[in-house]
Amino acid sequence: MTKTVVDCGNCGPDFHSIRQFVTANFDAVVVQTHDAEETLKLLRQRSDVALVTVNRKLDRDYSDGIEVVRQIKSAEDVGDVPVMLVTNYEEHQQSAMQAGCVRGFGKLALRDNATAELLQPYLGT
Repeated sequence: MTKTVVDCGNCGPDFHSIRQFVTANFDAVVVQTHDAEETLKLLRQRSDVALVTVNRKLDRDYSDGIEVVRQIKSAEDVGDVPVMLVTNYEEHQQSAMQAGCVRGFGKLALRDNATAELLQPYLGT
């Protein structure tokens, strides 16, 4: 069964890189959103979302991705969907996990087997 990943806040080229990586390794589609409001709306419309990835700094206005995470995780109806922060910085991964994320990955790790292994529990069969 095809799973859905919602990717929030990445610029076009980074979104395409993430989508290419995910679709090359899993039976999944990747849908782009740009902020918390759009992401929450999509999560409420679709029941097939297996994972949300949130950029550390949103491309549209450079606001903090952790704030998007907090809004998703505090929503009673969709807060149980796994969320990952997309960042290369360990201190930001730690902050994201404290806010309710599962361990995420950085854009520099998109070609690493370890990143596919990290996504396996959420996107694998």
